[in-house]
Amino acid sequence: METLNAKENRKNYLKTLTGLHVLVIALVFVSCTSKSEKSAYDSYVSEVYQTSQAGDNLKLLSNDNVTTTSADIKKVTLELFPDDVFQKYYGFGASFTESSAWNLATIPVAARKDVLTKLFSPTEGAGFTLTRTHINSSDYSNTHYTYIEEGDEDLSTFSIHEDMKGFSGDENDQVRDIELVEPSYDLIPMILEASSIPGADFKIIASPWSPPSWMKSGETSTMTNGSLLPEYYGLWAEYMSKYVTAYKEQGIELWGMTPQNEPLHAHDAQWDSNGFTPEQGRDFLRDHLGPQLVKDGHLNLDDLESGLRILIYDHNKSTMNDYVSKTYEDPEASKYAWGTGFHWYTNSELKKNNWYAKELGELQKNWPNKAMIHTESSIDIDANDPIGQYWRASTDYAGTFVPFETYANDIITDLNHGTQGYVEWCSILSHKGQPNPYDNFNSAPVLINPITDEVIYTPLYYLLSHFSKFIRPDAHRIALKGDNVDGLIYTAAKNPDGSMAVVVYNNNEEAHEVTIKLDTKTYTAQIAPRAMQTIHLKSK
Repeated sequence: METLNAKENRKNYLKTLTGLHVLVIALVFVSCTSKSEKSAYDSYVSEVYQTSQAGDNLKLLSNDNVTTTSADIKKVTLELFPDDVFQKYYGFGASFTESSAWNLATIPVAARKDVLTKLFSPTEGAGFTLTRTHINSSDYSNTHYTYIEEGDEDLSTFSIHEDMKGFSGDENDQVRDIELVEPSYDLIPMILEASSIPGADFKIIASPWSPPSWMKSGETSTMTNGSLLPEYYGLWAEYMSKYVTAYKEQGIELWGMTPQNEPLHAHDAQWDSNGFTPEQGRDFLRDHLGPQLVKDGHLNLDDLESGLRILIYDHNKSTMNDYVSKTYEDPEASKYAWGTGFHWYTNSELKKNNWYAKELGELQKNWPNKAMIHTESSIDIDANDPIGQYWRASTDYAGTFVPFETYANDIITDLNHGTQGYVEWCSILSHKGQPNPYDNFNSAPVLINPITDEVIYTPLYYLLSHFSKFIRPDAHRIALKGDNVDGLIYTAAKNPDGSMAVVVYNNNEEAHEVTIKLDTKTYTAQIAPRAMQTIHLKSK
């Protein structure tokens, strides 16, 4: 038996801006191979990255941390089966919103580029690969807006200038009197700048929150609640297709689209929204949006992977199966739908419902040829404790839950039940969860103080990085079998380059020793209490 130490400490590519003390965590790595046996993985070395309540933030654990493993520590054995392959992954990341762009416009250009590098560089940052944005305004825009003038039924005034015109500073009370370093910055400039980061390679899903108010009935306020009038289905479909064309003309090729964000919000939403019943959603896709996108060359019915991908539903996974069945059971509607998009809300109900594993399994079983993408999650911000709130019970409109635990279990459960990508809502917000004219203030992976220019990378940033940085596009989930231990959840993936990532979350109050078997090799590491670890295995 020979000891395999992790690589020597190298400069951590991420700077923790929160001032948290980094706790040294014990690490032991062992590789066992019989001299008479040859393994396809003989040349593989390992790197272990950890994020913990104690203060590790995607910390590379090295041979400096090696200690003798305690005899009484709980031991867990997992075995990797790289040839036992499941779903393909498209990516992990967070979303482009007008609010995110506004926050970037308030800080110096060098700091702004550093934030985008931390988000999108696969070597210097999280390497986000799957993102989302909004068509018209959303709950994280500075104001309500659309791309046409009121009453324009031939779309002659259609323009996406709103997404590229910059900010005046008068959009709402939250942004007023805050100095903008670059007022001309906006949503489209943000996307284009992110795409220019060396190594950046991300896909974008676009979703509408609401059509223009004059196309709807039953609203409670501007672009809020109510439903699109049937006589405008065709016009709205043409509008959405023109949006795809207009973004392409700006150099942004959209990868996917959902016909409606949260279509079950027709009465009780407090932000831009539009209701579509399952039958209305089916009819709109089948008779209007699908044919329009085909006509305009955006969607290829012969190969749904080669054009714009349509993800139906885009609402809570707890009720997704009843909704999507109306579309998938109709061949003429289903032919336009590439897959299902879903959200995690309400947060407090996830744990007691086992993260809706049953519903995910049912979706995968019933519609095995349709993709599954988690398209939104978020939590309310505790502006007084934006770091600590992730590790303790946090209360928001959805109830009480522990955010880090909730995210870790939700993502890993989704992945282990067929999900092919995971997208958080806003990538960047202010340290108060702003701007948002609806008093619905969220946290985000990155928080910016627009007055002091301080940048905070929350535990969510590091948590998402455990997946996005090490499970790359076109990776596949692979079998990982082993002990069933309360408070421990895990998943594994194999990348196109042959490297593998094992992600383990330990929600217990004590450390565990985790042994990973890969063919004839064995790796053993100690994971800290309340910690997430990615064990990255790759050829030398």
